[in-house]
Amino acid sequence: MSFTAQDVKALRVSSGAGMMDCKKALQENDGDMEASKTWLREKGLAASAKREDRDATQGVVSLVITGNVGAIVELKCETDFSAGSDLFKAEADALVALVAEKGVESISERQSDLEELKVTLKENISIGQVARIEAAGDNILDSYQHMQGGRGVNGVLVEVAGGTPELAHDVAVHIAFARPKYLSRDDVPADVVAAERETLTVITRNEGKPEAALDKIVEGRIGGFFKDVALLDQPYAKDDKQSVSQFIGSASIVAFAQVEIG
Repeated sequence: MSFTAQDVKALRVSSGAGMMDCKKALQENDGDMEASKTWLREKGLAASAKREDRDATQGVVSLVITGNVGAIVELKCETDFSAGSDLFKAEADALVALVAEKGVESISERQSDLEELKVTLKENISIGQVARIEAAGDNILDSYQHMQGGRGVNGVLVEVAGGTPELAHDVAVHIAFARPKYLSRDDVPADVVAAERETLTVITRNEGKPEAALDKIVEGRIGGFFKDVALLDQPYAKDDKQSVSQFIGSASIVAFAQVEIG
């Protein structure tokens, strides 16, 4: 059975063995991929564990705004050492530039580059969250990126209508640290609200509150839930005496995206 250079490369990626060892394995096993993997293991030349099975809890969040388009990509790896390497950060930057230019689906175009990076850094490397916002008309698109150890770890994009770049940036900073899940309370799915209301009812009842007062108490606590998860309801980070909705005034937040390592 014959084999190609692509077969050698594929065996190298899947086994973690060296290029020449992979070539020899395929020669010894007539190009049979599975038999070659077994041969490498028996010779002690394959990686001791599949990279795909190892936890990728570190990484980089890369962010870019080009014109009216913003993109964020999370590239995940196993260690701080790899996450901080120039090679790893360059790949994250290449991915986010591609998403900004062509859209989220285009990220698959760099699959072979990611496979090569896995081999080079000898780690489980994968793409995590990906976000892209294309601002409409005269809307403002701004961002905030929290840096740690020389790399991005928390990126935010915000599209604002009827506001200023300064306001949009301030909202992005707020999002980075307040971590809202939804734009407004109306965006929270009904089943999520129902589940929270049920939980709060049980908690309130277990506290010994009067049965007749349960609904009123739970309704008040649901308001607190919205302040946790809905951006417009959250107390503004720089002045918690006003909500984000009050802070932005006549402006409106059209969309936001947050991507954070972990």
